[in-house]
Amino acid sequence: MALRLPSLRRAARWVPALCITLAMLALAGCSTDGYPQTTLAPKADFAELLDQVFRRSFQLATIVFFLVEGALVWALFRFRGKPGDAEPEQNHGNTMLEVVWTAIPAVILVFIAVPTIQVIFKTAETPTDNPLVIEVTGHQWWWEFRYPEYNLVTAGDMHVPTGRTVDLRMTTGDVVHSFWTPQLAGKRDVFPGRDNRLWFKTETPGTYPGQCAEFCGTQHARMAFQVIAQDPDAFDAWRGGMAEVGAPADSGGSAPSPLVAQGQQLFATKACVGCHVVTAVGAPTMVGPNLAGIGTRSTIASGWLPNTDENLARWLKNPQEVKVGVLMPNLGLTDEEITALVAYLRSLSVVPAPGAVAMTAAGN
Repeated sequence: MALRLPSLRRAARWVPALCITLAMLALAGCSTDGYPQTTLAPKADFAELLDQVFRRSFQLATIVFFLVEGALVWALFRFRGKPGDAEPEQNHGNTMLEVVWTAIPAVILVFIAVPTIQVIFKTAETPTDNPLVIEVTGHQWWWEFRYPEYNLVTAGDMHVPTGRTVDLRMTTGDVVHSFWTPQLAGKRDVFPGRDNRLWFKTETPGTYPGQCAEFCGTQHARMAFQVIAQDPDAFDAWRGGMAEVGAPADSGGSAPSPLVAQGQQLFATKACVGCHVVTAVGAPTMVGPNLAGIGTRSTIASGWLPNTDENLARWLKNPQEVKVGVLMPNLGLTDEEITALVAYLRSLSVVPAPGAVAMTAAGN
């Protein structure tokens, strides 16, 4: 029986619905938030290599899509059944056509495979241009960053200098995680008892969001971090400031305020020191994140909350209400104790370096 398509008048009834659907899909891509997690605005050499492969593959796929769909639509209308048509000749194969539509995809795959393999080998090369080595450790559910060259440790925010290759040596302290900063590099899984590596170099100062990309437990979605790329002078100022963090700061350089001193005392007596340290230089790995510089971080709870006094107090009041399953228990702190601890944690700050960058959106 010949194929009979609906009449054009009947099919036209679906055109408005189709247009509305396509418009909704198009508008979904018009957010003004900057797409901080996009891979389409690479800001480092590693990410640019991946982007080149993606764009080449997408361009070839687009050409194939329009050729195939165009031929299909043309055939549907050109050979649609009409009243009075005889039964068409039944054809069960065409050797020449089958050879052609097998050979053409094979050639296309070669055009995709060659640059892909080149990028695989390129990104597997070990950096030799005096890279900055950073040891990355994934924990449930936060990231630790060690700088062996400077004997520094931090958490949550990874500061890097622009114009210098960064060589990440990655592992995990518990389960499998995956380190991913979309605008800077590809994903790398981190495994217990095994080191993995990733490298990149960016010339663009900015703050680039990252996250764990491997399901690792109940708070996987809230295991975020930031890579803060700074010009060399700002980076040196940051690491110099981090080396001085560890004692309460005040504007006069004298004794801390009574509230900060009270918070420091509580930190030492309320079990906080059992899981955290507040110095960045030579600090050991602890159960909880290193708190040096927490006063000037933009987020807390591994990127989940903005770093405000209210959110710090909320976290100290009962961490389990904010991030269910974290190791930090409810310490039963009073409101007065929480106020003092917030003041102390806020004092653990790095003075903003000249030229330090603010949060940037992807593509800006």
